[in-house]
Amino acid sequence: MATVAAGKNAPPFELKGTNGKLYRLGEALQHGPVLAAFFKVSCPTCQYAFPFVERIYQQLRPQGVQVWGISQDDARASERFAREYGVTFPILIDDYPYETSRAYGLRYVPTLFLILPSGQVDLMSDGFARTDLVEIQKRLAKHYSVAPPALFLPNERVPEFKPG
Repeated sequence: MATVAAGKNAPPFELKGTNGKLYRLGEALQHGPVLAAFFKVSCPTCQYAFPFVERIYQQLRPQGVQVWGISQDDARASERFAREYGVTFPILIDDYPYETSRAYGLRYVPTLFLILPSGQVDLMSDGFARTDLVEIQKRLAKHYSVAPPALFLPNERVPEFKPG
């Protein structure tokens, strides 16, 4: 199955978060775009990328940005990952047989989907791609009519890409 590409409709899903809450994509999209970030706790590229995804979340959190981490691991391991890498956005669990991951055609983690309120995927990115994260930040900032600070700080040595 091919990965859901930009311009295609995002498959609907509902997953339980590590906080016990049920998250439904359709309901969330009524309030604005959703950044769905699929990951595994053992993935080194996920460990590298998620603090930057968290940075986007923190920059736009006052505007109500919705960022969801979607883990292919159990709740306990996913909570540990969130603590270790400073992730405060909701973590949802896609249990085996990974129905949501399969519906999105995941091949690699991390894979990020910026989903518009219309349900259409606006941007899909796999691995760590510096330009994609900047573009996600830019598109979310435009949606909320804000100008967030730079995503990457001048003193940070951030590669352009790390494969997932």
